[in-house]
Amino acid sequence: MNPDIRHLDFNLLKTLDALLDERSVTRAAERLALTQPAVSGMLTRLRESFDDPLFVRAQRGMVPTLRAEQLAGPVKQLLSEIQHLLQPQAFDPLTATMTVSLASTDYALRAVVVPFLQALRTQAPNIRVAVQPVDGQHLVAQLDRGDIDLALVTPEGTPPGLHDATLFDERYVCVMRAEHPDAQGGALSLERFCALDHVLVSSSGGAFEGVTDQALAKVGQSRRVILSVTSFLVLPEILCTSDLIAVVPRRLALQADGLVILEPPIEIPGFTKHVAWHERTHRDPGHRWVRGVLMETCEALD
Repeated sequence: MNPDIRHLDFNLLKTLDALLDERSVTRAAERLALTQPAVSGMLTRLRESFDDPLFVRAQRGMVPTLRAEQLAGPVKQLLSEIQHLLQPQAFDPLTATMTVSLASTDYALRAVVVPFLQALRTQAPNIRVAVQPVDGQHLVAQLDRGDIDLALVTPEGTPPGLHDATLFDERYVCVMRAEHPDAQGGALSLERFCALDHVLVSSSGGAFEGVTDQALAKVGQSRRVILSVTSFLVLPEILCTSDLIAVVPRRLALQADGLVILEPPIEIPGFTKHVAWHERTHRDPGHRWVRGVLMETCEALD
């Protein structure tokens, strides 16, 4: 007998299971869609593997030996477990208890993650979400290790070799408090826009110029940015308690109370938001479902 599993063909176990059920080489061959000589050859190999006759002839066909009877239950269970492994996993959102790790920018945290979590809590209340900042330098390694499952990034910030999908295209709008002296006119002239005091969100911190300033520079204009903050989350409170104005992504403006939205007096290039994920989770039913909820949520808010 050779006890090394590397020398045991799992197809032999299927044959042993059929022989134990049918007690006949002919009927086992029919069940397995094999020829009788092929099954006889497999029985010979089984006898060699287990160092036992396994079946002996009797008046009413083949009778299993004690060793074969001892193998019957474990073999059937093993084949059942292998079959289960090969079946697609069933995923039930209502009972799922998985944890999803998501990397998000400050903007995406408010514009994407908040509504996504609301939808997720309704449909899959036991799924946990761990949110962390996007680290562009280590994003690929984090995805490779499984530290992150989903990354909310822009196309240019999506590393090669990942799966990705477009969530939405974003554009910029101008916002100010509802009681702002310039809020009632319905529009801002370029001259007035440049004359007002602005607040700017700088993710890196300390910057007083952004895409708006680049657009203004192309037409020979500039604005007055007197405040630079690192987070969009504090921006509504700043605007509601001052006469500052800001140019922000439209999805953020729509979710802020007490602010008036106006179109900028100059065309400002927007951006596209993507979701990226690793090959290791690409076919997993649970992760596929979560990505579907994320995409549906973004489409509903478009």
